[in-house]
Amino acid sequence: MVKKRIIKYAVPYLPMIFLAIVLLFAQANLDLSLPDYLSDIVDTGIQQQGIESTVPLGIRETEMHKLELFMTPEEETLIKGNYSLITNTSQNYEEYLEEYPILVNESIYVLSNASKSDIEGLEPAMAELMTVVFSLNQIYNATQHNVTIDTGMDLGFDLTMFPTESSFYQFLEFVVDPANRTVMREGIVENFSALGETMLNQIAIVAVIAEYEAIGVDIDNIELMFILKSGGIMLLFTLLSVIATVTVGFLAAKTSAGMAQKIRADVFEQVENFSSAEFDSFSTASLITRSTNDVTQIQMMVFIIVRMVFYAPIMGIGGVIRALDKASSMWWIVGIAVLLLILLILTVFIVAFPKFKIVQKLIDRLNLVSRENLSGMMVIRAFNMQKNEEERFENANRDLTKVSLFINRIMVIMMPMMMLIMNVLTLAIIWYGSHEVADGTMQVGDMIAFLQYAMQIVMAFLMVTMMFIILPRASVSVERIKEVLNTEPSIKDIQNPKQFASPFEGKIEFRDVSFRYPNAEKDILHNISFTAHPGQMTAFIGATGSGKSTIVNLIPRFYEASKGSILIDGINIQEVTQHDLREKLGYVPQKNTLFSGTIESNLLYANENATQEELKNAIITAQAAEFVFAKDQGMSLAISQGGTNVSGGQKQRLSIARALLEQPPIYIFDDSFSALDFKTDAALRRALKQTTGNSTLLIVTQRVSTVMNAEQIIVLDEGRIIGKGTHEQLLETCETYKEIAVSQLALEGLS
Repeated sequence: MVKKRIIKYAVPYLPMIFLAIVLLFAQANLDLSLPDYLSDIVDTGIQQQGIESTVPLGIRETEMHKLELFMTPEEETLIKGNYSLITNTSQNYEEYLEEYPILVNESIYVLSNASKSDIEGLEPAMAELMTVVFSLNQIYNATQHNVTIDTGMDLGFDLTMFPTESSFYQFLEFVVDPANRTVMREGIVENFSALGETMLNQIAIVAVIAEYEAIGVDIDNIELMFILKSGGIMLLFTLLSVIATVTVGFLAAKTSAGMAQKIRADVFEQVENFSSAEFDSFSTASLITRSTNDVTQIQMMVFIIVRMVFYAPIMGIGGVIRALDKASSMWWIVGIAVLLLILLILTVFIVAFPKFKIVQKLIDRLNLVSRENLSGMMVIRAFNMQKNEEERFENANRDLTKVSLFINRIMVIMMPMMMLIMNVLTLAIIWYGSHEVADGTMQVGDMIAFLQYAMQIVMAFLMVTMMFIILPRASVSVERIKEVLNTEPSIKDIQNPKQFASPFEGKIEFRDVSFRYPNAEKDILHNISFTAHPGQMTAFIGATGSGKSTIVNLIPRFYEASKGSILIDGINIQEVTQHDLREKLGYVPQKNTLFSGTIESNLLYANENATQEELKNAIITAQAAEFVFAKDQGMSLAISQGGTNVSGGQKQRLSIARALLEQPPIYIFDDSFSALDFKTDAALRRALKQTTGNSTLLIVTQRVSTVMNAEQIIVLDEGRIIGKGTHEQLLETCETYKEIAVSQLALEGLS
């Protein structure tokens, strides 16, 4: 037998799942981009006043000359090649004047249409040059105000020998000569580089801001535009993330609901194909739980998988990568937090998983007790057993509650523990990061971004936690559903079935049939042989438990005969399809079942195309007209679930009417007259004789009066035929039948 796998139900939804994964990947990247932009707003937008590059867009000619003092020949060629000198005689002078008001008094160098790669190539050199000149300018300003400063640099000259009333350019000419300018530059750069590349760039940005202020650039506008641009991108990314979230939620819901619908339908179809043997191995309460609660658990699992299983790893891994890119020195903080989270999740999973298996079985038990209490309420009240049943229900309820509380307590511990880890992680990042910021090796925005990435990593693990709550219980439900789907029905159609001959007669023949219930130690029927002819009534009578109902249940193949064969019109019933076989039968079971609806809908269950006239005739034949047509509703009278709003006799007569409406060639009445009074029983048998004159009639009964006129009466005792014949013949040849007849008909006579 090919085992059915739950995963196959996802195949029709693979395109939707793939689309969801793509959207989740996009959403994760959008969410991971937000801390970067926040970092840029803090570092570049606020601290650097919107200045992104150490390469100024414009610089005064005099400032360029100062930079030239420290340029190498290669740098001078590179820089001069990307800048153009704008004077008051230049063709595009008016165009630049509005942007750079300093042009009225001084010529400036303007960055040409350099590409992004050209600017990136200029940044290292310009960062060093701007830092060197800016640092020397700070030293110069200190000397002009007679301020003693500790430069921390070995400049190679005595500042006290420099005249205090000289220009900065004269200062540079004094301290810089072609022989030592490279050494001086390297010394200053090395001094700042020791604090980190971040500090070097920060000094260079400050120098660029000072130059922009000098040439009249609107720094406030640059700062505002940068913040608005970065904030706008963040809002756009947030909107796109929301759209992706909603779309993925829709796809996940559609996928999970669609899979659940198909699984539920297949489980129901599989159960419909079960024989009575399979129903004996699966309780009704368990099958109800598997078709409802277990399928719901699988639906939730699929939704969580599509929505979070793919998203959480992307967020977690992406968060780690980006966090380390922002501040690799703090990797150990995230590493410890992740390790603690993994240990916490594994511990909870190991403790809670075994309990999930118990929960579903306890739900089965609770459903069983509830179903028995509701269906048997009248019996419970009749014997004043309410307290006992309340205690029985309370025990089942208490057991389920106890296990559920245990699981919930374990799961509840996870949230505060994870929040504790997250808060400690936050404190550690702020404490360690603040020292990094103070030392100049990290910017405030980078620390904030690192903190946000750490939170995203923790949130990813929170999502994993939710999966560990749902997946263990769902995995148990998956196994329970697979048990049903992979249970091979013991009664199934053969590969190449035969067809009944036309015209169909309805002759039934049992040939040496024995039967044993599954897992039973001995047979309940022994070597049963008889023939039931069309147009005749064959009745089965005997003590309770003698096998009467078992015999007639073998004909529709509710059970399969253990030995021997059953033939209809000379064809073994195992060689035709169950559909074709049951299409020839009109069956009234021992336990009559009516469905919620109306009388008409219950009768049409046998023949949906029946006319009103046929419905009326069936009701009259079944002796049900007196209570059906006595009320104004007639056949529109509502029937409650299980037919609880009609009496036992009325239910039996409606069940008989339903079987008559099918007009089959074979009728099986399994103790279907027990709830009828003798007068109604006699009237019904007379009507049946007229209606089913050419059909094969099989009747199981305890009443001798019901079978007195039968062409063949089969007497059973402990699964064996001990008598066979007519009423008169059995009175003479079968002592058991005679005892039954005497006990029932003593007051009326034996014939």
